[in-house]
Parts: sequence; C-alpha cells; structure tokens
Amino acid sequence: MATGLEGKRQNKHDVNGTQRKHPLTVDGILLDRPLNDPKGGEQFVQDAFQVILDEAIRKGTDVDEQVCEWKEPDELRALLDLDLVDAGEPSEKLLERCRDVIRYSVKTIHPRFYNQLFAGLDHHSLVGRYITETLNTSQYTYEIAPVFVLMEEVVLKKLCELIGWKNCDGLFCPGGSMSNMYAMNVARYKLFPEIKKRGLWELPRMAVFTSKESHYSVTKGAAFQGLGTDSVYMVKADERGRMIPKELEEQISIAKSKGAVPFLVNATSGTTVFGAFDPLPEIADICEKQGIWLHVDAAWGGSALLSKKHRHLLTGIERYLVNEIKERPGFRLLMEPQFVNVCFWYIPPSLQGKEDTPDFQKNLGKVAPFIKEQMVKQGTVMVGYQPHGNNVNFFRQVLVSPRVSLDDLDFFMNEIQRLGSDFQPQ
Repeated sequence: MATGLEGKRQNKHDVNGTQRKHPLTVDGILLDRPLNDPKGGEQFVQDAFQVILDEAIRKGTDVDEQVCEWKEPDELRALLDLDLVDAGEPSEKLLERCRDVIRYSVKTIHPRFYNQLFAGLDHHSLVGRYITETLNTSQYTYEIAPVFVLMEEVVLKKLCELIGWKNCDGLFCPGGSMSNMYAMNVARYKLFPEIKKRGLWELPRMAVFTSKESHYSVTKGAAFQGLGTDSVYMVKADERGRMIPKELEEQISIAKSKGAVPFLVNATSGTTVFGAFDPLPEIADICEKQGIWLHVDAAWGGSALLSKKHRHLLTGIERYLVNEIKERPGFRLLMEPQFVNVCFWYIPPSLQGKEDTPDFQKNLGKVAPFIKEQMVKQGTVMVGYQPHGNNVNFFRQVLVSPRVSLDDLDFFMNEIQRLGSDFQPQ
C-alpha cells in the first residue's frame, strides 16, 4: 500500500519526448500515465466472459451437469486459497479463480434447482446486468443516469397499467424485506407526518398487523424502525396459510384496548411456505372501515397480476407434479397448492405401513433432511424442506424456473425414491 508521496523531480521528458511538469512516484511507481493496461484489461474481460459463458451459463443450465459440487467448509477453504495477498496475480491465475468460484457455487439456473423462491436464467436480463454493472452509475438524478431514469419511468408506468391503476407512482426496491420496511415507513408517515421532524418520542404506541404466515421482515422492520417487535400483532391463518379476516378484526380490537394506534395491515400474496394468497378484498374492507393503511407483500406472488394468458404454463407443470405425487406410492401431498409451491412428504419403504406407530411422525421428520443431504452431496438436485406447525419436515418444491421439464420432475421424484430407499428409522 502507498505510505506517502515522494515528490522527486523527474526528467522533464519521458522516453517518448512528452513533457511532464510534476511527475510523482508512489511506492516506486511513476504516476505519469494510467496505472492499468487498457488492452490487457479488455483481453481479460473477453477471457473472463468466455469462462462465464462456458462454465456458468452452458454448464450451469445443462441437466447432465451437477447442481452443485459440494465440499465441506474446511475442504473448500483449502481448495479456494482465499487468503488475501499483497501482490497482484497474473491473468491466468485470476481466470483460474473465476472458474473455481463458478465450479464450487450452487447453480441456481440449473433445471433441477428448486431450493429457493428464485431460479432459472434469462439471457437478455443477464446482458442488462452486464451493462448496468459496466456503467456503474446511480439512479438519483437525470444528470448522472439519463437513460436509466427515463427507462425507470416507462417501466413503472407500464407496471401500473398492467395492474390496473391509473394514478400511481412507485420505486424499485432491492428486495422484499426492504419493500416491507418502506411500506411501514410510508404508512406511519401518512398517519403521523410530524414523525419526520419530532421522531417517536411524542407519538402514541403504534400497532402493525400481519399473518402468522407472513415474511419475517415485517417484525424485522418494526424493530429496525424503533417500533419494537411487540408492536406486531400476529393474525391467525387458515389451514392453507391465508389470513383469517375475522381474526384480523379481533387483533385490531385487542390492540386498541391496549391503547395502541393501528396504522398498518400487511397482507401477503404468495407466502414463503405454502404460496398462499390472503383474501385481499375482505382485508381491504376492514382496513377501509378502520382507516388503516393496507400493504400487500407480493414479492413472491405479485407476478400473477401481470399475465392472465401465460400463467397456465406454470400451473400446468405444477399440476403434473401434484398428480404424480398422488399416484406414486410413498408420496403424500400436504395440501393442494394455491401457487407454485408444492409441499409433500415422502414415506420411504422402511416406514410404509407403520403410520399408526408411536414413532412414525418423529421418523418421518427425519426423511426429508436425510434425502436432501444425499442430493446435495451428490449434486443431483436441490430442494427445500421444513416443518410447519404440527407438520414434521416436508419437501417444499418451488416450480418457478422456465427451464424445468417433465423429465426433470420425473427425475426429481425418482431421485427421492432412490435415496429414500436407504433410510432406516433410529
């Protein structure tokens, strides 16, 4: 690192005869020209793009490749050689590191990645990311980002039209958690605009209402904004994970009886586990009657607003999986899916016919973790699992990637059966 500037007067002319007025050196480096090599940099970018294309895009979407090449933390740490060094490294070494990063990362664009609420690859969007990262601008003024500011206006206007709103405005958020925090802040400001100047000190205690199936960012937002998690009233949901309007009314009454001021109801369109949609018309009526701001967390299910024509494409592949679950021995559906989250158990041969035994539920809860561990270590599939209420661990498959085929779903279920055949209760 540079520790100081050495104001050494150099020869008035460099090797090319160009005059320099006050050349300086830092740690022995003459600062009379750009420190990087443009041509060498361009070549590295081309080489790196080729690595990305071959290793990430092509192999990452190839069904014959692994979803992940799993290594335990200590082994992976040794393979990657992550220690920071003082000196630079040649391009060949950097490209090798690029390959390693891709090789040992999870390929979320793989057709057999079902683990999170995102998956797949859109090549055109990827190019858009390349452009925005290369330009490295910011959105706060037209001066610094004229093209992107105009694009943002057009996209927001079109989104409003697709939803059916005539007079609206909006902004893009970095994620669902921040969107919920923004909504909480806006709702609070609407009711108590003086908070911007005076803060929370002279305001009454406030109350937020959300379903027990809602995203954890609601309580996180309450803590972050100084309201406290106790200000969040959890509303009961029905067996399909939807908020119960009568329970909402009851919780509002309870909050008022404690002297709290209701200011926000957070409804959910597409819950994390079940993909459930809260009954928005009934909830909206309650909010209108009570004078409470209604926010809809549609980070997962909001896309259903955008297409009446093409949603059946996802629904079709989802129904295929549901029908297979109903027909295959050992598979048991938790509930009929409302969205593209398909939740189910697999009962391996070692547990079949023992459903009435005392340890059945305990052992069933170990099946999904057992199978997933084998899947990840072998790199064949990634899928989530979790318990919910009185329900022991079940698989939660999210069908969102456009690359998923019926063959992939067949492979997925066959893989569960193959790996599950080795499960033995303890």
